[in-house]
Amino acid sequence: MNIILNKAREYEMNHEGAIKLQKPDFHLASRVGWMNDPNGFSVYNNEYHMFYQYHPYSASWGPMHWGHAKSKDLINWEYLPTALAPDQEYDQFGCFSGSAVTLDDGKHLLMYTGVKKVKLPNGEETDIQTQCIAIGDGVNYKKHPNNPVITADMLPEGCSKVDFRDPKIWRKEDGSYLCVVGNRPADGSGQVVLFSSKNAIDWKYENILSYNGNRLGKMWECPDFFELNEKGVLLISPQDVLPQGYEYGGGNVTACLIGDFDNENNIFKEEINHAIDYGLDFYAPQSVLTESQRRIMVGWMANWDTNGLQNPGREWFGQMSIPRELHVINNRLIQNPVKEIENYRKNKVEYQEVTFKGNKTFEAVKGRRIDLEVIVKPSINCDEFSIKLAQDEVCYTAIKYDVKKSLLTMDRKFSGCRRAVLNEKSAIVPLKDGLLKLRLILDKQSIETFINDGDKAMTMLIFTDLNAEGISFFSDEEITLNLVKYDLVK
Repeated sequence: MNIILNKAREYEMNHEGAIKLQKPDFHLASRVGWMNDPNGFSVYNNEYHMFYQYHPYSASWGPMHWGHAKSKDLINWEYLPTALAPDQEYDQFGCFSGSAVTLDDGKHLLMYTGVKKVKLPNGEETDIQTQCIAIGDGVNYKKHPNNPVITADMLPEGCSKVDFRDPKIWRKEDGSYLCVVGNRPADGSGQVVLFSSKNAIDWKYENILSYNGNRLGKMWECPDFFELNEKGVLLISPQDVLPQGYEYGGGNVTACLIGDFDNENNIFKEEINHAIDYGLDFYAPQSVLTESQRRIMVGWMANWDTNGLQNPGREWFGQMSIPRELHVINNRLIQNPVKEIENYRKNKVEYQEVTFKGNKTFEAVKGRRIDLEVIVKPSINCDEFSIKLAQDEVCYTAIKYDVKKSLLTMDRKFSGCRRAVLNEKSAIVPLKDGLLKLRLILDKQSIETFINDGDKAMTMLIFTDLNAEGISFFSDEEITLNLVKYDLVK
């Protein structure tokens, strides 16, 4: 084992016991230090494996390693030793995002972006990004002697040699391999390029799978492609996006492109695109196909514009979203929490056909580790309905619905944040058969909202003390409310 990797493994083992800041119970968080993008989300030897961008030595971004955990049910995660560290000439600046696949011989292959710095003739530094592989047994991985296996020299003229990262590998039915990588064309926007291989080691360029044309931000990071419900689905994370109504916010966002995929010629024809998550804290999603043929997605539950809000001196930062099962219905990506979370539901409380106006609380409806289902039927005169969560005398986070505008808003500006940053996001949500259906997963310092049976999702971190457990409801005019609340208990 090399010195740099061994140092990271020893550090995480020696320091995880000293962590005082509580971690979530139902979301994978960094073992120590910093976590961002999910990587290598895969099934290996009948267990789920999750790797992640990782800087073990501080709770701030640094030279990228790959952290590692595994699970039998997507909810309980067991930490494993650091899988990759920047220890080669081609990845000296970091082992960046990538994916994983099982080979014919039963070995587990990790594919990642290696980054090194080079000095240009004018004295400036630039990145060299290449795609590399490491092969192992689910714990220990050895970088391949042919690395890097995909370089920018393989790209056609006009493609950026600098922005070329985040490979997502998968296998076709014939056993061959495909891989998408984020890139930039000559116009400076974003695109996703496709490569193919017979053995996952020797690769060739295929085509440009999808092209941005400056319609949705600039660089397209962290692509993921799969087929689902007879549609091709491309997940991307565009940077530097200008807001587009309520569909895409500004900055770094996530998007889903849905269309037809010609499996024989590897050609994708986009038909429609929409946001994946409409909240503030969801980025770089990656998916896996389970052994039961479910498509499951997870994302980094943070964002680059506000991750500096963590408390100074904390021992860890970063967590993943709840894993979500995906479907495509009417050219829309539908996402709901994986069914495995239901195994942790306890202490069911139910209220049916409660009609009220003004403020309303229920004695047994409170908590910070809960699964809450709410169905609202506004009266014809109703303008506004809201739920306050994680509430005490000072703090709360609100979910507000403007009935006339069909506008659902998550608002955390009173959740304990002491910085003047964006704390509110909204999405257009029409009533469905006269009803608004919400499912809320709370896990200490996060709220994930699934709307109208998974038609949309909104994810947000909050900063409130864990003693703030209150939940209250408000309507300016009469509404009818149905709700079911479960505690989430391990």
